[in-house]
Amino acid sequence: MDYKKLIRDIPDYPVKGVIFKDLTTLWKNRESFHKSIDELIDMIKHIDFEKVLSMEARGFIIGSVISYKLKKGFVPVRKKGKLPYKTVSYEYELEYGKDQIFIHEDAIEKNEKILIVDDLLATGGTTNAAIELVKKLNGIPVGAAYLVELSFLEGRKKVNIPIYSLIKY
Repeated sequence: MDYKKLIRDIPDYPVKGVIFKDLTTLWKNRESFHKSIDELIDMIKHIDFEKVLSMEARGFIIGSVISYKLKKGFVPVRKKGKLPYKTVSYEYELEYGKDQIFIHEDAIEKNEKILIVDDLLATGGTTNAAIELVKKLNGIPVGAAYLVELSFLEGRKKVNIPIYSLIKY
C-alpha cells in the first residue's frame, strides 16, 4: 500500500518552513490504519520489551494499539501539568523550539525494557528526551518505532537505540 498518497502535507505548520505530515488522513481509512499498524508490529515483534512508552498526543494513537496487540504495558509521556502524580521531566530542543516532557516517577521499574513508539521521527529530539526519561527511572530503552521517518532530517543518526520506521520521506 502506498501510504504516502494517504498522508496530507500541511505547509507552514506549526511554524513557517515546516511541512506537517497529517496522519489523520491515513488513520481515517480503515484499511490503511490497520495495515500500517500491523506492518509496524511485524517490524518490532522480535524485540524483547515489557512496556511501550509513547509521547502525547499522536504517539498515543499508535503506541496504545501496539501495546494492546502485543499484550504489553503502556506508559504515557505528557506535557507539563497533564499527569496527576509525581513526575520526572526532561527539557529538549525541537526543530522549531524547545519543549519539556513528563512521566510519572513510578511508570517504569528498574531494568524494565522499554520500546519507544511515536507517530513520526524528525530530528530525534523527542526520542532522545524519552530515552533520557527512561534512563532517569532506571529503565532500559531497547528501540524506537515510528509510522513515519523524515530521513532528510537525519534524526536516526542522533539516536543511540535501534530505529524502526514504516514510511520514509
